[in-house]
Amino acid sequence: MFYIQRDPNTNTICYEVNLDKEGKPEKNNPIHGYWIRYPEGGQRKDLNFIQRKFAYGINSKSIGNDAYELRSVAYNKIPLYLRKDPDNQYHVYVDIDKKECILNRIFIRIDGGTFWHPNVLYIELKGVNPATGKTVIQRIKPS
Repeated sequence: MFYIQRDPNTNTICYEVNLDKEGKPEKNNPIHGYWIRYPEGGQRKDLNFIQRKFAYGINSKSIGNDAYELRSVAYNKIPLYLRKDPDNQYHVYVDIDKKECILNRIFIRIDGGTFWHPNVLYIELKGVNPATGKTVIQRIKPS
């Protein structure tokens, strides 16, 4: 669906739709996040409890028709929406620069701080405008 990268860490957090036997998102957990650990040969590893609850987890709320509103546990000011496109493929949508886009990537620029309180300089959203096919990027300074 989409991924998060941040500096100075080289690892990537990936998110995929968690489908049930009928091909619909799991009601209680429609999105699954995990690490790709590049220094460890690209090994895939699930997020641990603290990472899910305080840093990289996603809270979800059903909004009907197998669609969900998603919010990051670390920064819940930006709503994301999991839903099907006209071709019945699931995507995560977000407003980027006042345009509804399919989210591809989130980049977080960090300059010091601690695990519990990193100094986030900006969050960059990157996606594709489904109407035009063009890439759209927006930087947000968290408050």
